[in-house]
Amino acid sequence: MSRRKTPKSVVKRLPVYLRILDNLIRRDVDIISSRVLSEETGFTAEQIRKDLAYFGAFGTRGTGYNTSYLRERLLRIIGLDKQTKIIIVGYGHLGKALARYNITKNPYVRVVGIFDKDPAEINTEVEGLRVSHIDQLPEIVREYKAKVAILTVPAEEAQKVVDLMVESGITAILNFAHTKLHVPNHVYVDNADLTIELQSLIYYAEEDEKSHYAE
Repeated sequence: MSRRKTPKSVVKRLPVYLRILDNLIRRDVDIISSRVLSEETGFTAEQIRKDLAYFGAFGTRGTGYNTSYLRERLLRIIGLDKQTKIIIVGYGHLGKALARYNITKNPYVRVVGIFDKDPAEINTEVEGLRVSHIDQLPEIVREYKAKVAILTVPAEEAQKVVDLMVESGITAILNFAHTKLHVPNHVYVDNADLTIELQSLIYYAEEDEKSHYAE
């Protein structure tokens, strides 16, 4: 199946399965059933089997899944069987945190470029990687053949920066700028809004409090 045609909801769940498998392997668990995966993830066993069926047959009926084999297959399906070269554009507080985490804690990616336009940040280093001026983005993206970018610039600057990234060869963007981005059909954008996530969480906290008072 084409990557573009795989439902986004399915793709979002694959890394969750991968994280569970990583934990199981560390605990020396060799075989895992869809029922146990359901307990670990919160997704139904039927949903898990359906998700995996998009990519082939991985388990044995009545036995379950070999954890190491399923993990290796998921790594290849997602594209994590090799380090993905990424760039980070915007070196404010969030950019700094994402840069440090992905350089030191994320074994699946290699940060090959960090960009900003603030003179105070240019040529500073994080874990040995130098922050470059945004004007150097095309050169570095093409040199390393990077395809993935994390965007953390202010909303009013985002579209201009995205246009530059797309022209340079970036085809997948994780967008933390609070604005809608306009990109060609071949470019995929995933919008991450921490404010909305927090406000949604507060809704449930308030709901619980209101229920308490109603009693």
